[in-house]
Amino acid sequence: MAEIHPDAIHSLLNAVHGAPFDLLGPHQVSENQVSIRAFRPTARNLAVVDESSGESHDMNCLHNEGFFEITLNGQNLKYHYKAETHEGKKETFHDPYAFPPLFTDYDLYLFAEGRHLHIYEKMGAHLREANGVKGVNFSVWAPNAYRVGVIGSFNGWDTRVHPMRQHGANGVWELFIPEAKEGDIYKFDIRSRFRDYHVEKTDPYGYFSEKRPRTASIVSNLDSYRWRDKKWMDARANSNPLTKPMSIYEVHLGSWRRNENNEWLTYRELAQELVAYAKEMHYTHLELLPIAEHPFDGSWGYQVTGYFAPTSRYGDKAVDFMYFVDLCHRNGIGVILDWVPAHFPKDGHALSYFDGTHVYEHSDYRQGEHPDWGTYIFNYGRNEVRNFLLSNALFWLKKYHIDGLRVDAVSSMIYLDFSRKEGQWIPNKYGGRENLEAISFLQEFNAVVHSECPGVITIAEESTAWPMVSRPTYLGGLGFTFKWNMGWMHDVLSYMSRNPIFRRFHHHEITFSLMYAFSENFVLSLSHDEVVHGKGSLVNKMSGDWWQKFASLRLLYGHQYMHPGKKLNFMGSEIGQWNEWSEARSLDWNLLNWATHAKMQQWVKDVNQFYLEQPALYELDFDPRGFRWIEANDSDQSVFTYMRFAENPDDFLVVACNFTPVPRHNYRVGVPRPGYYKEMLNSDAETYGGGNVGNLGGVQTDPVAWHAHPQSLNLTIPPLGIVILKWQK
Repeated sequence: MAEIHPDAIHSLLNAVHGAPFDLLGPHQVSENQVSIRAFRPTARNLAVVDESSGESHDMNCLHNEGFFEITLNGQNLKYHYKAETHEGKKETFHDPYAFPPLFTDYDLYLFAEGRHLHIYEKMGAHLREANGVKGVNFSVWAPNAYRVGVIGSFNGWDTRVHPMRQHGANGVWELFIPEAKEGDIYKFDIRSRFRDYHVEKTDPYGYFSEKRPRTASIVSNLDSYRWRDKKWMDARANSNPLTKPMSIYEVHLGSWRRNENNEWLTYRELAQELVAYAKEMHYTHLELLPIAEHPFDGSWGYQVTGYFAPTSRYGDKAVDFMYFVDLCHRNGIGVILDWVPAHFPKDGHALSYFDGTHVYEHSDYRQGEHPDWGTYIFNYGRNEVRNFLLSNALFWLKKYHIDGLRVDAVSSMIYLDFSRKEGQWIPNKYGGRENLEAISFLQEFNAVVHSECPGVITIAEESTAWPMVSRPTYLGGLGFTFKWNMGWMHDVLSYMSRNPIFRRFHHHEITFSLMYAFSENFVLSLSHDEVVHGKGSLVNKMSGDWWQKFASLRLLYGHQYMHPGKKLNFMGSEIGQWNEWSEARSLDWNLLNWATHAKMQQWVKDVNQFYLEQPALYELDFDPRGFRWIEANDSDQSVFTYMRFAENPDDFLVVACNFTPVPRHNYRVGVPRPGYYKEMLNSDAETYGGGNVGNLGGVQTDPVAWHAHPQSLNLTIPPLGIVILKWQK
């Protein structure tokens, strides 16, 4: 029997022993003898059962707090324990310290290099079977801890019982716990090498968590769900999103609709109600405000603590969210997630100061703290942090079949001086303000995503003039599929808020977007950011009285859908909601009892359907051939006329917008083809709440040259209205 120093036992019992495999489990003490040691504080007595012979051998209790040892003859014994607790309960269990590690040297090498793209399959808590024994393999990265243990419902949250194995100097800790199972609740008990730091942390790679305000992680089996969206996934992999229609309905799941008790709908309830609504309204995609686990409702999900866990607010299991995505796909609707790799909150149970050091964030506040949001900024120069974020992106795309990631706050990532005054930021190695590590990360993220998941889209929320955001990385771009057009949003809302009398002096706010429309692959977004923090609802931003506000909102939506670029609108705006959005309550669906609001909703529904049916509105979204001004300079009347073209040049639309409350009769518009132009949509139709000012279904051309065209139309353009006409062959 090998001698055990009393200090080793003491450190184990006091949860400070950092190398438990040196002490616990089987140890070959001679060619034919093995010493087995165990720590089981709940056991009055403990026995080793030799599984080959069935013999039971009582162990010696070396310490009355539950440290046992026995030396047996043999080699490579396969055994389990049999115990009697202090309460007289009989237990059998396997020895966690008798199993080899499941991490390979190659896993550890790739992770240290930042190249283990599917590290989520190894890190965290995974149901495994090792040597015929079922249990859970736990692992975590804590490079500056001297001891890490697993605590949870399976060990009475006793910090002493399950210390983990450290894999060399790379900081990965691992332990297989037999008999642990799906549904078990757990955390990591971390003790730092520095400053006597001791903390209990949620699993950074945890697949599910307790519902706030509780914070523990939950062992989950993501492989139990049977997907039924193969047709969708196969088509996605062979699609080109640049030439497809994309009408996005942006949603906050907790406030889209609630039940009669003002409680959240579950993922499965939302799968029925929200999917049916989006399909009825002819949206092609849902974009969800962040659904990764977060502690504070008022952050709307943008301060993430569980990057791999769909929030437990809306379901009891992670697979409930899989069901939601699956049903979206089976109904022809894509799902885009807001993803937040820019920053994370300081909540003590999560990533911040993880092992007593700044592991995930920069240590210098001039790089590591966000001055606006009071959050930490990821250290993109650290391989393991990049790996964490890259694998997280792939996790949602592969495990949950997500169709796209909208990356939040890209501007805050790429500028070192974002929201900082002079002296509050550290220049890059060339003395500039560009965050070279973040730029490199974003390029790698986009390259990896598009390589690993063909057909998936990435969208940048980037509010500056940074060049080539949506251009390939091999050309020096950031590599995003799309970029939000913040300039168009700002200009058009500024224009719509003005009294029509003064709009003639701000004509450029409508025309300017076409000066740069094809410099990036844009999404025209009227998002949640425009209806919060005192900005008012979208309909309230419109100038004028009640009638003019609704007419203007219909005109705004019509112009948005005719303008080059993909489309995004936030929930509630389609019904003309008056109240500013709040995450704490449902949308005001009762407004649909009023005809004005119901007709507004009908307009959005019909515009969506028309958009899907017209290749001229999406095939050449990012090609100058797809748009042509007819008249861009009629500032005196605040009228804009233009055409949209499909790949087939004979497939085109004529659009006329009147941004004043005065009808424009006998308004002549030049067109390239003679014949009949059918009025396809008119925002002033009575069906939509208008006054039925229009063109009686269509207009025949006159052989009058106008606007450099041989033919022209004599139109009536309704007040604060848009008409769309199509040439009939």
